[in-house]
Amino acid sequence: MAEAPSTLNPAQMEAVNHLSSPCLVLAGAGSGKTRVITQKIARLLQAGLHPAHIGAITFTNKAAQEMRERAKALVGAKASKHLVISTFHSLGVRLLREDGERLGLKPKFSILDSDDVLGVMREAGGTTDPKIARGWQWTISLWKNNGLTPEQAEAAAKTPDEVVAARVMRLYQERLTAYQAVDFDDLISLPLTLLQRDEETRLKWQKQLRHVLVDEYQDTNATQYELLKALVGADGVFTAVGDDDQSIYGWRGATIDNLKRLPLDYPNLKVIPLEQNYRSTGAILAAANNVIALNPKIFQKKLWSEFGEGEPVRVVECDNEEHEAERAVARIQGIRANATGAHAGATDWKDFAILYRANHQSRKLEEALRKAQIPYKVSGGQSFFDRAEIKDLCAWLRLLVNQDDDPAFLRAITTPKRGIGHTTLAALGEFSGKWKVSLFEALFQASLGTVMSKKAIGSLHEFGRYVNDLEYRARHTVGAEAARPMLLEWLTDIGYEKHLHEGEESEKLATARWGNVIDFIDWIARRCGGEIDNDGADAQGTQGETEKKSVLDVAQTISVILSLAERSEDQDMVTLSTLHASKGLEWPHVVLVGVNEGTLPFRREEEEMTADRLEEERRLMYVGITRARRTLLVSTLLRQKRGREVRKAIPSRFIAEMKLDERTAKEDPRERLKALRAEFAAKAAQAKPAR
Repeated sequence: MAEAPSTLNPAQMEAVNHLSSPCLVLAGAGSGKTRVITQKIARLLQAGLHPAHIGAITFTNKAAQEMRERAKALVGAKASKHLVISTFHSLGVRLLREDGERLGLKPKFSILDSDDVLGVMREAGGTTDPKIARGWQWTISLWKNNGLTPEQAEAAAKTPDEVVAARVMRLYQERLTAYQAVDFDDLISLPLTLLQRDEETRLKWQKQLRHVLVDEYQDTNATQYELLKALVGADGVFTAVGDDDQSIYGWRGATIDNLKRLPLDYPNLKVIPLEQNYRSTGAILAAANNVIALNPKIFQKKLWSEFGEGEPVRVVECDNEEHEAERAVARIQGIRANATGAHAGATDWKDFAILYRANHQSRKLEEALRKAQIPYKVSGGQSFFDRAEIKDLCAWLRLLVNQDDDPAFLRAITTPKRGIGHTTLAALGEFSGKWKVSLFEALFQASLGTVMSKKAIGSLHEFGRYVNDLEYRARHTVGAEAARPMLLEWLTDIGYEKHLHEGEESEKLATARWGNVIDFIDWIARRCGGEIDNDGADAQGTQGETEKKSVLDVAQTISVILSLAERSEDQDMVTLSTLHASKGLEWPHVVLVGVNEGTLPFRREEEEMTADRLEEERRLMYVGITRARRTLLVSTLLRQKRGREVRKAIPSRFIAEMKLDERTAKEDPRERLKALRAEFAAKAAQAKPAR
């Protein structure tokens, strides 16, 4: 497959050179949007704009890192160092660190992760049921993404459940204020509130960011769009890059209405479609275009490429989920065993992906891959940073940054256990609530002796003194060489390795968890040495700088870094991924499984399929098709397991909508025979005894 040319095509060139008014670049799948953004950054510099006045906003750390690397290669290290390239959330952190005091936030506020939020939510709502609390958490997050305050949520609540959630939202926000903490949604809504209410701050940031470029614009929610408007102002110039055909995150607040609003809010908006695809063959693009053509269009575009027709898109019918998994594995083995023509050069496992609509569909696929001894990874599985041992240590670091962070205090004081029981902590919590102080501040109050014993107070004071001492050491420990021994000494002080071994039945598992801890310590130390991971949100809000930092400096930004962290290991493995997690990725060979009514498009029984829902599911199918570069196999089931029942399955309407040539769409029996031979040869090789 040919690569994108070194020169820009006419549409890309027009997008790069348009500087006089707001610009919407409709970047179809595989049309080189990241290249357009980085080239436009270079063009803005060429036009005389200082690097610090250019902001590029993405949705993930991985995308920000890729953009920074490309920009550095294009404009040089000196200019790229000052560019503001970050995620929406990291930019929000920067705004609040610099100017949050105008909202009553101190600079060292804490950022709560999902587990911390759940704990505060349960406390605010007075429930021990995590399912109920998660329901509140989800509802409140959607309200925040739509820009609603607790008062507005209470006014808008319609059902009894929503009324309760709105009341919990008010109590939850009161606790966040008391803790000097914010959640992830607040990193967008609070900066917006700040810019809308404070003219001086708004003008400062509009002067700072003279041209803002937004990647994946179709994924913005209502609050993010308002934040963009506040950052650029009514007369500001910006570049939004997105694709209405790839808007698939409506369930988490993203709204395609933001694309509809742009030409209304900015009448001089220039719309430039990028239709040339540098990823897929003609056959794959034809299937994608046919499917998405049935959705109503906001802006017209149709993908095409110069790669020729390529191999036809194939459809296979499978008896059940087990048969489907076996055929997917056979397909991979067959392509690897016959690497010619469209399959030429496909010798690595990482060239293959199996995509599906829902997480539960991976189980049978994993079983089949393990049986065939094929290495694989599940995209969207548990992150390294979601592991309990890493969250334990993050709680300690958060407490060093903000001693009013009660969730971090409770996790740190109980991990490892130090003889401070629930009774003592409950009394401390009651005392702190009565006097409206944080738990950490409460433990040094002179009147604490009225509610607990001297022994309990002695234990609390010992912990408090240790935290203060650790904060002092963290503040004065600068650079990687000093950071690592200091952090290891901390782990020894608190007996964390012993804690892991005592808490695990398996010695092997405890050792593996300790290995994760050492990896984490090394990660922090590298950041202290100036190795920034492009999160765009260091303590001073600077971008891409390489000076040495103290452990406390790194700790100040750790919550947002961990919340957005994505591991980018380039391992030679087959990828299993949901369609949502596959967006932005591509593979030479893709198998799209479970393409049946009820699964894709997804619909619960007795649930009505609305037009909006169907259109988003169709966009999801379009995303799945356009992940493939050379070959695409679409798999549908004849029978499907629903609970304990096996039912007749109906092929998805999207298969017919692809309008495939019936003569070529069905899998070639000769290809199937090749795959079976390859599978037999692989098994024979495995069975052959080693000499």
